[in-house]
Amino acid sequence: MDPIDDRSTKGILQADAGKGKFKLSRYKPADELQSYIQHYWTVEWDLRGLQPYRQTVLSHPNVNLVFEPGRTRIYGIWEKTSSQLMEGLGSVFAVKFNPGGFYPFWRQPLSKLTRLSADMADIFGAEARALEHDILAAAGEPGDQVDRIDRFFLERLPEPDRNVELVNEMVSVLVEDRDMLQVEQLAERFGVGVRTLQRLFDRYVGVSPKGVIQRFRMHEVAEKLDKDEAVDWTKLSQDMGYYDQAHFIKDFKTVLGKTPDEYTKAIGKSGAR
Repeated sequence: MDPIDDRSTKGILQADAGKGKFKLSRYKPADELQSYIQHYWTVEWDLRGLQPYRQTVLSHPNVNLVFEPGRTRIYGIWEKTSSQLMEGLGSVFAVKFNPGGFYPFWRQPLSKLTRLSADMADIFGAEARALEHDILAAAGEPGDQVDRIDRFFLERLPEPDRNVELVNEMVSVLVEDRDMLQVEQLAERFGVGVRTLQRLFDRYVGVSPKGVIQRFRMHEVAEKLDKDEAVDWTKLSQDMGYYDQAHFIKDFKTVLGKTPDEYTKAIGKSGAR
């Protein structure tokens, strides 16, 4: 099975430093699952005889089901960065659900899973253990892994839910339209009230529309810094819809753990101007 030709590194902080340390590949799900599952992804590494490598990520607003020996879990949206330690020889296989795609399988507000993880068996029952065994046993054979996970979810295909496609479309707009900085703009685009929009995101996504907007804009900022592009922080904070730079800096530190200046120094970039 050939991987998707997608070389995006948004959310992978300091992605250039990770080149040569690990291989990231993405694969399409079955056609019937594409409303619910964005793609499957694998990370493989061989660091035998080398120093361990820790990769930090600022995740997307998606639920992920991650298969890893001793650590298989369903992960809700993390509002801050997280990291993966890679050492020796290893791999991870995962399911990245669409922003509105996990709700039909779980049938509970996704906000209940934000900043948390869950045992797959608690959501999918005893058959989850057999799935985990098969996925891990097929490590290094992504075609077999994709076939197995497709069968698992096709057997549990939810009833159609028009809100899934609606939420997917809304989040796509937020990705593509960099001028979409206010929740009110999104509500107007889709002809819904702000409160309706907030309830929809609480149930289907797990974080507020404002939180999704902030996450995508932070991805863009981190990518600029990682590429050593000069950043005018005052203009950037205004472009992102902040009334003042101090508020932007506060949010930047909350999400990335450092102020903009601290972040650029830590990665050895020039960054600000």
